[in-house]
This record gives sequence, structure tokens and C-alpha cells, in this order.
Amino acid sequence: MDFGLGDRSAVITGGAGRIGSEDCRVLAREGCEVVALDVDEGGAQSVADEINDGEYDGKAHAVGCDLTDRDDVADTVAALEEETGGIDILVNNAAMVDARSQVKDYPYETWDRDVAINLTGAFNITREVFPHMLEREWGRVINMSSMAGWEGGFGQASYSATKAALIGLGKTLALEGAQRGVTSNVITPNIVVEQFADMSVEELEEVDEYFARIAKATPMRKLGREADVANLIAYLCSEQASYVTGQVVGVTGGIDLFSF
Repeated sequence: MDFGLGDRSAVITGGAGRIGSEDCRVLAREGCEVVALDVDEGGAQSVADEINDGEYDGKAHAVGCDLTDRDDVADTVAALEEETGGIDILVNNAAMVDARSQVKDYPYETWDRDVAINLTGAFNITREVFPHMLEREWGRVINMSSMAGWEGGFGQASYSATKAALIGLGKTLALEGAQRGVTSNVITPNIVVEQFADMSVEELEEVDEYFARIAKATPMRKLGREADVANLIAYLCSEQASYVTGQVVGVTGGIDLFSF
């Protein structure tokens, strides 16, 4: 299916990471001019080089940016608006997910770091990009939440709280953009790791006990792939999805269903 993205530009935050880099690849295959934006500029450059050297319809750029530095974000967005002719798609994907501690022992610095990156960072760049979308009367914002944002996550207070907050931010953007051609949607994935996606629960138990527990609790009895998320992003950014806004869409294998 032609999603009509050949003349669009997309910024993917956390573009050097597993999910962010796959978002870049899938959107580039659809013809987007993609920007892999990451504090790890070297990693982002590797993603851009792969796309530019491969068989993709779109081209890629790598941009280093610290989402917690509002001056850096403002300068970066201004430069990208000029370079790309306007940012049409923003995927708020950058996040920290390494915290493992119960609330009674939760480090203050971990909480502050995750709020600054996962939530405030997404707000900072959205605040710079969104007015241009409204002015042009076309835009797509995708916030990457998580099942932990819906259901909570044991030992993940800052991650769960920030991912839940991204749902509220995404719905607010949907309301503010609804009459100006700008949609905003939120994706809540389960665990998506390509290298483990074809493993059975028994095989996963030999590799990663945590992933095995997640797969066992998933009705499909397996983990997903990064492409499962990226393909949904491509659809939500398309002309075909122009009437889809303010939605929270799970890519979960059914783990959010009641089953026994």
C-alpha cells in the first residue's frame, strides 16, 4: 500500500536505538526524508548511513540533540525546518528504561532523569515542532508509550509514570490539532526485540528469564518485533489514517487482554 509519505519529512527522537532506528528504516522505505535525532550522534549517523547506502526511497540525516536542553532543541528544530522545508512527522521515541527499584528505595536522581528525558524531552521538541504543523495544516505526532504506561510496572515508577503522561500529552495534542489537519496518536508496545521474536517460551527461559515471563503471559506466547511498531507508525502517519487521532494503540500480542 502506498501511504503517501513520499514528500514528507519525519523526525524520530531516539533514532539511534532499536525501535527508533527501525522507525527510520520503515519511514524511509515509504519515501520519507527521515531525521535520526539522538544525543548519540554517532549512533544516529550509522542509521542514516545505512539508509543512504541502501535501497530506500527516502534519504536520511543524523542530528545530535539533547532533548533536555531547550536552547539546543529550539536551535535544532529551527535548522531542520529550514533544511527539510518543514517537519511533517514527529515520533517521540527517546526514553530511558533501565530503572529497577521499588518506590520506597527509588533514587531521586533516576526519577528526575527519566522525567527530564522521557516526558519533558518529548514536550520540549513537540512545543517547537507543533506550531509549524498547525500553520501548514498538516502534521502527525506519535508518542511512544508502553504497556507500563497503561498497566504500571513493578520497580519502574519513573518509566511507568512518564509513559502514562505521554498518553495525556498525546490526547491533548489531538484535541489542539483536530481542526488544523494535525493528528496525534500514542502507541503502547509490549516487549519487541527482533532477535527473540521467533523463540518459544522454553527457548527464552534459557536466554532471559524476564522476557520468558512476558512471552508466557502473552496470549500469542511470543514477543514482538521492532517492525511491528514501525509499520503501525507508518500507517498512522499516512493519508489513509487522516481520521485517526487521539487513540492509544497497543502492539501487544494480546498481553493486555484478560486471559486464563
